[in-house]
Amino acid sequence: MSASPAVAPDLTSTAWGLLAVVLQCCVLAAVSPILIGVMRQVRYRMEGRIGPGIWQPTRDLLKLARKEPLVAPGVRLQGVMPIAMTGTSLLLVALLPLMSTVTIPLVPDDLFVVVGVLLLGTVAIALLGLDSGTAFGGMGSSRHMTIAALVEPTVLVAVYALSIPVGSSALSAIVDARIAEPVSVVSPVSLLALVALIIVVVAETGRLPVDNPSTHLELTMVHEAMILEASGRDLGWVEFSSWLRLAGLLGLVANLALPWGVAQSMSIGGLAVAIVAIVVKVMLAGAGVAAVEVFLAKVRLFKVPELLAASFVMAFLAVTASYLVV
Repeated sequence: MSASPAVAPDLTSTAWGLLAVVLQCCVLAAVSPILIGVMRQVRYRMEGRIGPGIWQPTRDLLKLARKEPLVAPGVRLQGVMPIAMTGTSLLLVALLPLMSTVTIPLVPDDLFVVVGVLLLGTVAIALLGLDSGTAFGGMGSSRHMTIAALVEPTVLVAVYALSIPVGSSALSAIVDARIAEPVSVVSPVSLLALVALIIVVVAETGRLPVDNPSTHLELTMVHEAMILEASGRDLGWVEFSSWLRLAGLLGLVANLALPWGVAQSMSIGGLAVAIVAIVVKVMLAGAGVAAVEVFLAKVRLFKVPELLAASFVMAFLAVTASYLVV
């Protein structure tokens, strides 16, 4: 008789957690092509051009979905890696506290798990570039893994700095603590960690000044070099996964900087507010990144480690400050 009351809350929590995760994945999947359209349109307008509109990336995905991919002889992973990349991007979005801090029991949203999922997606696209056997694919994969080796430690250290005052490396617990203590959002620890995170998110998602997503100049491209041989549905999966990854990481940074609007307890009204909040945050963050990119030029490849080293130093200073600043 005493066991049933203990089981019911667990089942309810699991059901609400599953609902939040599924809804979060659906919302981010629908928003990510629009986000890219907004970012492109902001750049077009600031550069004095008209642009095709914010719906063009969605139309491109639908067009690619109807096309058969062309696979060169000897290529084995081109049909697998794009789907694996999409799976890792969806898993990343499912783990991040974007709309709710209510988690599924036994499914950790721990910092180390999230960074591991990020690395899986990075390895998947690098294997896609290597599988083609072309010089540009190998060059892009080599550059991509070099950047990833500098990015992943910075993500760990920056978020670890935010987790020290909380006493937990779970991202949902960090967001809950920042909602409960708004002063922590503008603390030196928070500002240093957020600046470091913004730099590594720009590098991780291939934005300026680390990479230029609109270039096809062979000697400078990183992301585009790895997907030169992808076509049709495979190219659609690759583009969608990279857009979803960008939307998820921008949403994480936005929630760490402005945690309000995230549902802390499950209700229909809370979820509705959370949907509106995360869409607005992601769109504003994307528009801000695009506006800044207009005034930036791609740095030389040899300068990228210096930029990422600066972000790591800021993350390390955030960890130090978290122990020294009360």
